Amino acid sequence: MSRIAFVGLGNMGSPMSRRLIEAGHEVVGSDPAEAARDRLIEAGGEVAGSAPEAARGASAVVLMLPNSAVVAAVADELLAADALAAGSIVIDMSSSEPLATRALRDRLAERDVRLADAPVSGGVKGAVAGSLTIMLGSDAADRDELHALLAPLGRVVDCGEVGAGHALKALNNLMSATHLWATSEAMEVGRRFGLDPQVVLDVVNGSSGRSGSTDNKWPNFILPGTYDSGFGLRLMLKDMRIAAALADDLGAPLALGAEAIARWAEAAESLPADADHTRVAEWIAANADAGRPAEG
Repeated sequence: MSRIAFVGLGNMGSPMSRRLIEAGHEVVGSDPAEAARDRLIEAGGEVAGSAPEAARGASAVVLMLPNSAVVAAVADELLAADALAAGSIVIDMSSSEPLATRALRDRLAERDVRLADAPVSGGVKGAVAGSLTIMLGSDAADRDELHALLAPLGRVVDCGEVGAGHALKALNNLMSATHLWATSEAMEVGRRFGLDPQVVLDVVNGSSGRSGSTDNKWPNFILPGTYDSGFGLRLMLKDMRIAAALADDLGAPLALGAEAIARWAEAAESLPADADHTRVAEWIAANADAGRPAEG
């Protein structure tokens, strides 16, 4: 078993670090939030005062952070403190920008430190259950080691070289967000016609309109009115924009994706900063008549 540093113990990082501890790894964590640090101690882990302190002596450093800018700042801190052992591996499980990930790989390689990207899908429930889908981008020589290390967290899928996992995660979330928007508009049309939303979902989930939105998000978080999937609206929008930037860098068309981003950005402007991403369905229903001419 390994000594693993885990930087970022939030909604996802806390249950993921617990899974690693339960698998027998020694986990040393770092997070600015006291509640997050307390959760790690309760799980049997050790808390460090800083990311460099957590990383010293670790064979692997897992990053679960908000974005590429924070990842870069933590990497700068680790490198400045000379906290990464030669031959160790940094695993960025955040939703980061794929081209920035490749640039960070090159920087770490100068210190004989490896980098892999391994963003996840499955939300907080998947993190707790160890049923995440882990999108791995890595050098081929590192894959067996990474599969063994990440197996307690879920299903590890080899996506390609470093950066491939982050690219696929962004594209997945662009698709997921577009599905959710289209589903929520269709559900509102059905409601106005008088269709029972549960009947709509039952039919669609046995038909060609099925998606993660109809199969999971609508029945579990939207119909009950809890809006508590554990993934923020602004995080979804961030991932969508990563996908759009990648498309732009590659000269690929993104007409529908660009429209979806514009719609999500409009919703984000009026919803609370901590709104769950499933609240776009509520926003769509509330704003369905905006911009329509008055009758009569």
